[in-house]
Amino acid sequence: MKRYKLRIKRADGGAVETVIEDPEANRRGLALIAHPHPLHGGSMDNKVVTTLAKAAVECGYVAVRPNFRGVGTSDGEYDHGEGETEDLLAVAEFVLPKFGGLPLHLYGFSFGAYVQHRVARRLAAEHLVMVGPAVSMYAFEPPAIRTDIIHGEVDELIPLAAVQAYATQHQVPLHVIAGADHFFHKKLRALQEQLLALCHQP
Repeated sequence: MKRYKLRIKRADGGAVETVIEDPEANRRGLALIAHPHPLHGGSMDNKVVTTLAKAAVECGYVAVRPNFRGVGTSDGEYDHGEGETEDLLAVAEFVLPKFGGLPLHLYGFSFGAYVQHRVARRLAAEHLVMVGPAVSMYAFEPPAIRTDIIHGEVDELIPLAAVQAYATQHQVPLHVIAGADHFFHKKLRALQEQLLALCHQP
């Protein structure tokens, strides 16, 4: 696997710090991964985000992990999901041509799931996986593309009941990780296995 870090330019002249992990052999997709809330310690190095990247690489996807504006060396400041959407769109616009137009998959954790569900309305992506989506904190619209949700059974920040209601309303498959809290403490392997199961679905 090849791993490298770069700063990708946005249309406003700022740059987005991004880590790319490339399995090199037998690439079968590209996974753009969004981290949790920037004002609450969210970054590309969050343990759930790195678990998403590991699963993506294991599945044969090029894993792309940006830091939202104001995090790490990414320029700008928190923008309530608006600017963060632009960050991901800029990164996707840069990386997709570099990898021959591989099928795009969107992964987002918590606030990152909210941002990715917005990105899915503006990009031709194949699949959105929302992990611990903050449906009780932000106004989630109906999914624009094929979507799956993974959620912790005992999530202390985003009640499972709220996620079940969203999933039922929009007929989104919901995969519950038994005994997992919001940050999947001691359940990261179970999360990774669920992601692998999803990526091998037709």
